Order: sequence, then structure tokens, then C-alpha cells
Amino acid sequence: MDVPERYIDWEDVDPLESTIASVRLRVPHAKLSALHPADLARIIGELTPRDRAGVLASLDDEAVADAIEEMEPETQVEVLEDLAPARAADILEEMSPDDAADLVADLSKESRVEILGLMEQDEAAEVRELLAYPEDSAGGLMTTAYVAIPATLTASQTIDRLRDLEPDAETIYYVYVIDADEHLVGVLSLRDLIVARPDTPISSVMIDEPVAVGVLDDARSVAETIAHYNLLAVPVVDDENRLQGIVTVDDAMDTVAPSAWRRRLPHVFDRPEPEVGGKPAPGPPAGGREGSPR
Repeated sequence: MDVPERYIDWEDVDPLESTIASVRLRVPHAKLSALHPADLARIIGELTPRDRAGVLASLDDEAVADAIEEMEPETQVEVLEDLAPARAADILEEMSPDDAADLVADLSKESRVEILGLMEQDEAAEVRELLAYPEDSAGGLMTTAYVAIPATLTASQTIDRLRDLEPDAETIYYVYVIDADEHLVGVLSLRDLIVARPDTPISSVMIDEPVAVGVLDDARSVAETIAHYNLLAVPVVDDENRLQGIVTVDDAMDTVAPSAWRRRLPHVFDRPEPEVGGKPAPGPPAGGREGSPR
């Protein structure tokens, strides 16, 4: 007896069980870490908690941290809270301080206390410091991962300092210059640093009185300042003009851009730094005082 063939849509199929083997990822687990973080984030976000656990176990902390930074906030919380607290703490330590603080702020109070208690003291202190600022302020947007050097250094000494620090690419758009009391006194571009003669004092290369915003400036005004002066990052200062952190363009634009564009911003702004006469576009005095858009 011939049985007629009948077809149903794959979306109507509910597997009897969900295992890592049943997922049939196109990329072997061992090669997942080679994927772009955005692609890895999408894969992890589409898995069930059971399947997700196996994938996360195959990745190192840095790869998971990079992927989590590409996820939507709700997915970030779900992924992190499904992990053992000690692993979650290790992953947060691999994230940029501002992204880690944003994620920790969305956790339940119990998870927040437990995970912060398991983090390294310095990293936990940075996260707690950022959590103290309103979420929609410059302080709430900023990262404490920035490069600041004394005004007394020469160009060659500054380059040596950068080699020692090995900063992340996102936080080295500009090099900020401070005095002995950590007051912001200048900023220089990497281009000016590289082309300067080795014995040139940084004080003669830097831009004096750079554009800056206050820690309690609202997020939209920070984004407007960055857009107005065509910056890739803006320094954040306190009431005494002491450098507290920086807000990068992608984090600032999160406040004004549609969510679909947020994850694309780091690539949209992946361009040579703006220049005016071979130097970053100068602006009003530090702290966004006279002449600064508010």
C-alpha cells in the first residue's frame, strides 16, 4: 500500500530532546572562538539553556566576554545568571569596566553581591565606582580603561609607556595628558605622537584645554558633544577637572541610535581619527565650560 507523502514546516517540529549533538552547529565547538563576537553572540542567544551551557563550557572567558558584550541586555543577564557565580565573575573581569558595570546593574541583587564578591578586588572596585553614577550620565557611560600620561614625558617615553600598558584599541583613540594631581591638561592623537621627534616634550605636542564633559552631564548632551566635535572619545572630568574616564563614540551613540544600529556603531566609526591641521579637532576648555554645547 502506497502511503502519500506529506510535508510539514520545520518550524512546527518540536524535538523530543535538546542536546549539543542535536544542535548540529555548522562550526565545530573548538572553532567557535574564531568567530566574530557578534556571530558568536547570535549563536549563543538562540540556544536553549541546556545547549548554551555546553557551548560556553567550550569557550575561554575572554571569548565569552566578547560575545556577551554584543548581546542585548536581557540576553546578557540570562546568560550570566545561568553560569556558576565564579565563572561569571571571571568573565566580567574580561569585559570592559563600563560594559561590566551595565551588566551587573541589571542582575538581581543577590547575584550582584555574590558575583562582585568573587571578582578581583581592583576590577570589582572599578565596577562599583561606575555603578555609583546615574545610568544616563557621563559617569554611567564612561569606561575607566583609558590612557593617561604625565605632562613631563617625552614622545619616546610615552610610546614606551603605551607598550607597557598594551591598551585595548577601543580606548586608545587619544592619549590624555594629566598633571601631578590628575587634572586634565591636554590630549594628543596617536598620529602626532608617532611623527614627533623622540625627545619632543609631550607638552609641546598636545592640544591644550581639550573638549571634556562632566561626570553628571546627561547622556544625550555627551553624545551631542562627541558628534559636534567629530570625536571618537571624550574625556570625563569631575568638578575640579580631574580625569575620571572616557566615553567612547559607540557607547555615547547607544543613547540616541536605534537598537538595530547599536552593535554596528564600532564598525561604522572605524575610521582614521578626525584631524584639523594634523591634530585632533580642538574644542572648548576642559569640562565643557565656555563655548561648550550643553
